[in-house]
Order: sequence, then structure tokens, then C-alpha cells
Amino acid sequence: MAATGNESPTEISLERIAPLSDHLSMALRCPSRIRPRISVIELITFAALIWPSAVGAAQTKGQTYEPAIPAYDNSYPLTADSKPHPNVPTGKTFDFYLKESRIFPGTSRKIVVYVPAEYDAKKPACLYVSLDNLKFETPIVFDNLIAKHEMPVTIAISISSASVKSASGDENPRFDRSFEFDTRSDRLARFILEEIIPEVEQHKTPQGDPIIISTDPNDRAIGGASTGGIGAFTVAWERPDAFRRVFISIGTFVGMRGGEQYYVQVRKTEPKPLRIFEEDGANDEWPGGPEMGDWFMGNLTMTRALEFAGYDVKHSWGTAGHQGNHAAAVFPDAMRWLWRGYPSPVKILDIGNPRLKEILQPGEFWSLARLGCAPIVSLGTDPQGQVSFRSSGTQALAPIVPNAKPEACATTTQSGSGAAFAFGADGTLYLALPKGGIQISDPAIGVSKVVATGLSIRNFVVRSNGEIYATTQADKTWGELWLIDAKGGTTKLDDRIKGASGLALTPDGLWLFITQSLSHEGLSYRVLSDGKLDQREPFYDLYAPETEDDSGAGEIAMDANGLAYVATRLGIQIFDRNGRVIAILPLPKGEAATGVTFGGPGFDTLYVSTVGGRIYKRKLQTVGVPPFAAPIKLPKGRAG
Repeated sequence: MAATGNESPTEISLERIAPLSDHLSMALRCPSRIRPRISVIELITFAALIWPSAVGAAQTKGQTYEPAIPAYDNSYPLTADSKPHPNVPTGKTFDFYLKESRIFPGTSRKIVVYVPAEYDAKKPACLYVSLDNLKFETPIVFDNLIAKHEMPVTIAISISSASVKSASGDENPRFDRSFEFDTRSDRLARFILEEIIPEVEQHKTPQGDPIIISTDPNDRAIGGASTGGIGAFTVAWERPDAFRRVFISIGTFVGMRGGEQYYVQVRKTEPKPLRIFEEDGANDEWPGGPEMGDWFMGNLTMTRALEFAGYDVKHSWGTAGHQGNHAAAVFPDAMRWLWRGYPSPVKILDIGNPRLKEILQPGEFWSLARLGCAPIVSLGTDPQGQVSFRSSGTQALAPIVPNAKPEACATTTQSGSGAAFAFGADGTLYLALPKGGIQISDPAIGVSKVVATGLSIRNFVVRSNGEIYATTQADKTWGELWLIDAKGGTTKLDDRIKGASGLALTPDGLWLFITQSLSHEGLSYRVLSDGKLDQREPFYDLYAPETEDDSGAGEIAMDANGLAYVATRLGIQIFDRNGRVIAILPLPKGEAATGVTFGGPGFDTLYVSTVGGRIYKRKLQTVGVPPFAAPIKLPKGRAG
């Protein structure tokens, strides 16, 4: 049938590709020894013909898809907002050198500070931190937008990256730009908060007034381009308690220092109260390192992840490469959007992760249950849902009183084994002793016996039949796993556990999960009828901070769906029954978690202890299963 010009693209394509499609289909079905040959020309022809068909079908449904990269064009003129106007008050800038740094030792860098004309030292100013320099005509844009009340009175600080001289002076210095800006850690945030801002506030404005910057995170924005773009995001991601508004130009969300990993972590992590504007060009690929990845696709993927997760995010895509003209042109509108509605606080729009929606209780957030405890803390829950903690090297348990005002608790300088404890279903208390063994105390008669006296217990879990799985630490690296039977007999089950820490039985009692604090892998064992174990696998894959060699994983709690809640450096990582992280719950100020348990009368409140000695709590929709509970049947699982 000849095309008349009246057919739709889909009709024409299907008619023209039918013979070739049949040929390709037959080729794929035939055994290789009799498979007809397919030429490269045939494959190209098929792809060329079917592509318009797919696009046409999508357009029929009201959708658009543009597979072709638009032609390169970097002609983006500045708008009036980026040009000086005679009737607009002009802000002033000054600069100084930060010559000594505690957080980035050996570095020196130039700091430039812009102070708007409207700044009044009687009121703390908002803040914009620009990584690298005050690019995109920042002072002029701020002058204009502040004068039109389209953004608040805002002081801007530019921070350049640094280099470190070699022993030969100017020969082959170490350039720290990528290290400082691309690294996914809180180090750059701490540098800004602990060193840069306090140093700026030690200076006076050009008019001689003191500089006072607001500490409210809603009053603070940060931005940058390229590695400065990902650096700006990292600062706000790590410290949403300090920065809430982010401008990203040609962000380096590629394989330099793990930037490509943000996409997935953003999807899994409970969204943070951030507002983010992204800019890039469809032809963006840094010529200095194209092997690192596709810059534009990285930014597209990042935007989709942010939108999915529930962030207040907006983007502007141009047609340029790794350049700044387009960013400069949209910068005024980006600032308007980031500051829109001020002083109303930045909020999370919604939670997109369906697993987080199933787990989190709407309107419930972390609250402080106890503070001032020793860093090494073990948590446990009795049959009534009462949560207690125990500091390392101490005998006594300290209860956490529900709904009570957080109180400071006793600290200890002791360390090592002996902090773990657990309860039986009848209230029996099991205490790991600092000198070795586990003390078992019947609630009716008190101390009844001590078992496994030869073992220096690091952690343990009690089965519903009274048997105990316990870990010990043989040396600085390798730990051991033991079975302690009801009579106190001990059997070594494993001696290659890399930093043995938390243990948990699945709610049906069929599998044992052990975290390895010195690894990113958690171990799974099949539980046999006699208590022995087999089928050992590094089944659980934990996220670890880029700056750490391990997850620092600690205790584990289980819910009635068989999900595992693991205390880690990134907060609580939640695993499905296939060993995959499905959600991450960060703690306030990004604190690392050490212990975790479900408690409360309905076992629906998650309690978490931290390295900093705090204990947080949060009510969830899901219900926890205490370790001492009789085995329950789990919902049918799936392999996908």
C-alpha cells in the first residue's frame, strides 16, 4: 500500500515495517544454526521506521518525547533584572582571605561578601552562600530583587575552592576543588557553619556596621555551578537544619565522587524540607572529563528523583553545554522562585516513596526522648512495651518514661562488652556482664543463673524457646557467633563476622540477620530446627557514607511485615525481605544511629539511640515484633 500522505505516522510506519518486522521476528525465534542473517542496514532501517511510530503513539495519548538533542545554542541574553538601574540602591562588597582552616587544613581562600543597601544591623539578614564566586551578576540581581521586595534582605558570601602547595612551592599543587565540593559528606557544611559564617560576622560592613546573619534555616540559601552545584545540594542535604533553599547550575551529578548515587538515595530517603531549582543545558558534558558521565542526563535524573521523593523542585533546561550563560539568564527568576512566599517556611510537598507512606505516620516526626547518655547505648523493650537503655560497662537499666520531659542521664567512661540486654516473654531479664557471660534474672525470684561465663558478649538475641544467639569480638576485626542452649551450653557457629554488632530473628523465627559494623554487608543465616544455622550469605547491602569505609551498622528491629530496621551512620535503613534498602530515615542533624527498638503499649513507636548520646522516638503506622514474641506467619513474599 502506497502512502498517500493522509495516513497517520503510526499507520504509515506499521505498513512499511511489517515485512521487515516479520523477518526480524523469525530470525529471533529460529535456532542459531538456521537463523537468517540480519544486516546492519535492516536493523537501522527497522529502528528508523519504528521510532516515529512510537513517538506518534505517544503523541496520540497527549504525551511528548524528544529523543533528539537540540542544536547547541548558548545565546541567552541577560534580562533587565541582571542589569544595574540608576534608581535602585546599590549594595557593597568586601573581601578577605581565610588563611587557616581547621576543617580543611593547609588551605587558604578568598571570601567575598555582598551587603545589600537595605541591610539594617538591628535585624539579622538572610543568607545566600555562593560556591566559587558571586557569579551570574549576583550583586546586581540582589539589588534589583530586594528593591522590588521579591526577595528578602540577603547577605551573600562567595567561597572559592582552595589548593595546597607542594613542597616545591608553586610546582604541582594539590587542587582541592573536587575534594571540597564533590565529596558527599557534611564536611563542607561544617566548614561553612563553623568557620566561614563566624569569620564573616567578625567583620564590619563597608559602612562600619556589624554583620548579623539569621540562624533560621528558612532564611538561608546556597547555590553553585558544576561541582559547586552538587556541593550546594550536599550542604543542604546534610544540614537541612541550616539551609533550605538551593540553586544548582550544571550540577555534577556524575561519577566523580559518588554524585551519581544521589538519584537512588533521594528516592529512598525520607524527604527533607528543601526547595531546589535546577538548571542545565541539553548539550552539557564537561569537556575535562566526559568519562565521568552525562551531565545533562544526571541532572534530568536528579530532578525526577526529587520530584518523585516529594520535594519542592523546579527546573529550567536550555540548549547550551557546560557553560553559564543560560544560568545567568534564569538566575533572577530562580531567586524569585526560591524565595517565593517568604517568610512562609519551606515545606515537604508530599512523600512519593510508597514504602515510606506505608511506614510513616502522617504528622509524626522525631522527638527527643532522652539526652546526655553515653555514646554506646543498647536499647530494649519489655513485654509491656517499656523501653530501657543501658550504657556500656554499667549494670543498671534506665527506663525511658513515656511523655515525660527529656532528662539528662548518667554518663560513663567505660567501654567494651557488657552493654547488651534483652527480655523474655515472661519478663525475664537477660544482661550481658562486663566480665563475661549472660545473667538471667527471673522476675519472680531474681537472679537465677549466669550462662556462657567464658564469653565476652557483644550482643545477643533470645529465641522464644530460651535459646540465645550471641556475638563476641575475637580481635579488632573479626567476631564470632555462638549458640547458647537452654542449659547454658555453647556452640560456635561462625568466626568470620566483620565487626559483629546487631542480631535479629525474622518474626517467623526462620532466619537470623547479623549486622557487621565494619562492612556494608549484613549476614543472613537459615535457622534449623535444632538451632544450628546454615546458608550463610552476605544478603543485606547497606549504604555507607562516602567518607566512611563501612556502614557502622548496629542494632536491628523487626516489624510484623518482616521489614528490618537497622541503626547505621545514615540513620535507620529499612530493608525488605530480599535484603534491599527500601527506605532511609535520617535522624535530626544527621546523627549516626547505634541502637533501635520498637516500644510503647502497641509496639508502634520506634526508639533510636545515637552516637551523640541522644535517644529519639517516633510513632509509625507499622507495628514492631519484639524479639521474645512467639513466631508469627509473615505475609507471602515475592522474589521481585
